Amino acid sequence: MTKHVLLTGAAGFVGSHVLRRVLETTEWTVSCPISLRHHGNSDRITPLLERPDWAARLDVFLCDLACGIPDTQIDRIGRVDYILNIASNSGVEESIADPTGFVRNNVELMGNVLEFARLAQPDLMLHMGTDEEYGPAPDGYAHREWDTILPSNPYAASKAAQSAMATAAWRTYGLPIVLTRTMNLIGPGQSGEKLVPTVIRKVLDGDTVPIYASTDGVPGARHWIDAREFGDAWLHLIRSTTPQKYPADDRPSLWHIVGVERSNLELAQAIADHIGRPLKYELVSFHASRPGHDLRYALDGTKLAEAGWSPTRSLEETIADCVEWYLANPAWLRTGVAA
Repeated sequence: MTKHVLLTGAAGFVGSHVLRRVLETTEWTVSCPISLRHHGNSDRITPLLERPDWAARLDVFLCDLACGIPDTQIDRIGRVDYILNIASNSGVEESIADPTGFVRNNVELMGNVLEFARLAQPDLMLHMGTDEEYGPAPDGYAHREWDTILPSNPYAASKAAQSAMATAAWRTYGLPIVLTRTMNLIGPGQSGEKLVPTVIRKVLDGDTVPIYASTDGVPGARHWIDAREFGDAWLHLIRSTTPQKYPADDRPSLWHIVGVERSNLELAQAIADHIGRPLKYELVSFHASRPGHDLRYALDGTKLAEAGWSPTRSLEETIADCVEWYLANPAWLRTGVAA
């Protein structure tokens, strides 16, 4: 039976990749409320609509989820089997510059999506969280599901608030919510201010790349995963997961979606090597230059691996794809938006 999906954030980097994976691997129909705020870009969706078979299964319409979903659009969306909630503002620097507006956006967005879920009663709602909800991870340790939440910046706090709101809705309204947390997602089509396109741009221009590091010169580290792999992980969870229920269970299901760990310097060097140009870099104090920035994040992905899913695409393959895509699409390397 064909399923109907509400996918939020489809004009964003991660949402557009998840949308493509849904269209490539299923026959589902998809409703996509999009907003062009917070780095949303309709050019991420336009190529999908150019395929008639995919366009026939897509309904894309403007809707700022932070302002609510109008009744007319609720009727337009209709019955949904799954809600895939990806939409959020994710810029750490933006959250530090405007914490009140940033947190308000993400909290109001989450409240409105949960209210839609309460009305729509889907079979499953997947919500995308982040490793930053846990705060920094000490050397040698990877956070496990349901470790203590200790966010360091307004962005991380807003995502922790979303997870808390989802948990409350799971308990209060019995919503079939499944939480996921993941780490640094990369791939073609990411906005120009993010690390991978920034490194590509600076290496091509011969500029120096700033690399966040500790005061004693240890570069920051992340686990890196391809956004397409993230989409595959969500599809695996949809097909294999039964949401936990309150009060038989005391908390909703939570899964970590994890790639491989590399320092920011190692990632930058791999990008420069693929381009075939030298990497010029300087180590900068991670907290002095970016308050609320954590030196290392790490998630334990054992639970999902034991449930039958782990990434199949190597980091080197993803880096190669990114470099080749941005070289073919240089406008995406720019960081500004024309007024």
